[in-house]
Amino acid sequence: VQLVESGGGLVQAGGSLRLSCTASGSIFAINYAAWYRQAPGKERELVAGLSSSNTPNYVDSVKGRFAISRDNDKKTVYLQMSSLKPEDTGIYLCYVLIAGQTYWGQGTQVTVSS
Repeated sequence: VQLVESGGGLVQAGGSLRLSCTASGSIFAINYAAWYRQAPGKERELVAGLSSSNTPNYVDSVKGRFAISRDNDKKTVYLQMSSLKPEDTGIYLCYVLIAGQTYWGQGTQVTVSS
C-alpha cells in the first residue's frame, strides 16, 4: 500500500487549501484515517482523525476551520482547511489503518504567510 498526498502549498492567512491522500494497492477499505502535522521545532501532532463510522475528531486549534472526509470509492482522504493561520504551517502527513496495518504518506508542505 502506498499513500500519495497532494494539495499543499503557500497561502496567505485567511486562505484555504484542500489536502488529498490517495491509497494505492490491493486494499478493500480504510478503517481509520488521520492527518498529522509536523511544525518546525515541535512534536508531530494529530490534527484530525476519521473513524470507520465517519466520526471525526479534531485538535482544538483547528475545530471549526478544518474538515476531514473520505471517498471510499476513490480510496482518498481529504483535509479541507479554511481560515488558515500562520501557526498552521508545517508538513502535513496522512496516516491510515488498513486491515491492522498502519501506513504513512510522505508529507506535503503547507505554509501560511501573515
